[in-house]
Amino acid sequence: MPIKFDAIVIGTGQAGPALAARLSGAGMKVAVVERGRFGGTCVNNGCTPTKAMVASAYAARLAQRAAEYGVEVPGAVRVDMKRVKARKDAIVASSTQGVEKWMEKVATVYRGHARFSGPDRVRVDGDELAAPRIFLDVGGRPLVPDMPGIGEVPCLTNESMMELDFVPPHLLVIGGSYVGLEFAHMMRRFGSKVTVIEMAPRLVAREDEDVSQALKEILEAEEIEVRLNATCLALESDGNGIAVSLGCEDGTPRAAGSHVLLAVGRAPNTADLGLEAAGIETDARGYIVVDESLRSTNPQVWALGDCNGKGAFTHTAYNDYEIVAANLLEGAARKWTDRVPIYALYTDPPLGRVGMSEAEIRKAGIAALVGRRPMTRVARAVEKGETQGFLKIHVEGASQRILGAALLGTGCDEAVHSLVDAIYARTPYPEFQRRVRIHPTVSELLPTTLENLEPLV
Repeated sequence: MPIKFDAIVIGTGQAGPALAARLSGAGMKVAVVERGRFGGTCVNNGCTPTKAMVASAYAARLAQRAAEYGVEVPGAVRVDMKRVKARKDAIVASSTQGVEKWMEKVATVYRGHARFSGPDRVRVDGDELAAPRIFLDVGGRPLVPDMPGIGEVPCLTNESMMELDFVPPHLLVIGGSYVGLEFAHMMRRFGSKVTVIEMAPRLVAREDEDVSQALKEILEAEEIEVRLNATCLALESDGNGIAVSLGCEDGTPRAAGSHVLLAVGRAPNTADLGLEAAGIETDARGYIVVDESLRSTNPQVWALGDCNGKGAFTHTAYNDYEIVAANLLEGAARKWTDRVPIYALYTDPPLGRVGMSEAEIRKAGIAALVGRRPMTRVARAVEKGETQGFLKIHVEGASQRILGAALLGTGCDEAVHSLVDAIYARTPYPEFQRRVRIHPTVSELLPTTLENLEPLV
């Protein structure tokens, strides 16, 4: 006989623990299943550790530039990667242990690999658990591409990068998008020589072209080599290092380094859950098919976080929890499709993005206007000596509502939040401009950016 619960939560990323606690608080008997480390990607090898390392890289860069601020640093600036890693590990351990202890207080915890044995039940090692509600928060993993030589040379992923306690002499980063660029920038500041290799004609291809170009210039200003249009990739040993064969239009047909990081995307952890036994469908990429309320093709099973392909961010995963909890416990009718896209790229300076991109605006056929302002004309950026980047905001011509923004510059990962409520509320931009903000900040220049709007062509 199976062990019966009111709810089973599989996986402890950003959505699962909060949902388990909420259901438990509502009087339900809850089981939580985790086969790895508690906290999921964000806590263990995503946001928490990488942003801890980004902070160390920022400190290194600031120390290197100290003389520009009238500060003398005796001797050469040296990065101790063992201490960088120890700091990161301590932050991660605190978060992971905190999640585990939390779950032990609110649920029955099973440590093992859950597989469906029926529409309403899963098997975890020797135990079979059953519940009328099952929630999947199983996350994702680094995608390892099928390319020549991939199994013949050692490769790093964003997860194994977290275990390095030394600075790679020359890091080859395959993939010029969010994960790849964050690691490229931080490792360069730690002392690595870095080459970014991207198959597309520009970096972070989902962003606007001016954003891609500005990011390329920011990287190259710190002597990071960028190779674009790199088709026909192949890996091979090169003495004590690794070489990548390229098919670039520009540059040499080969790049050699000491280590290679694969940063070409993520894949959901859904292939080994026995989903077919529960009638749960996945799409061509393995993501669990869900409706607007995040319910799968099995009405007793919901998918939250990275495994549903509806965001793949910590904040969207947590919002998944909020949607499911509100619908189940409050009789709400919330939908994941109601949220406005918002995210950041943590290079230095960071990119803050919200709402529609230029490509999306054009595809939708919206007659739009755009306002731009370089960070060289933002007082806070000038005072900090960090003037790379720009502010760019799009509005709809007819309704004057704000459609989206790309803010690339110091503090823009925070400043972008000034626009979120305005987009949700469909606030006309003249009304947004009337609201006074603190000086000197980046946010205070957002209304000013909207003063000289031009047609988006």
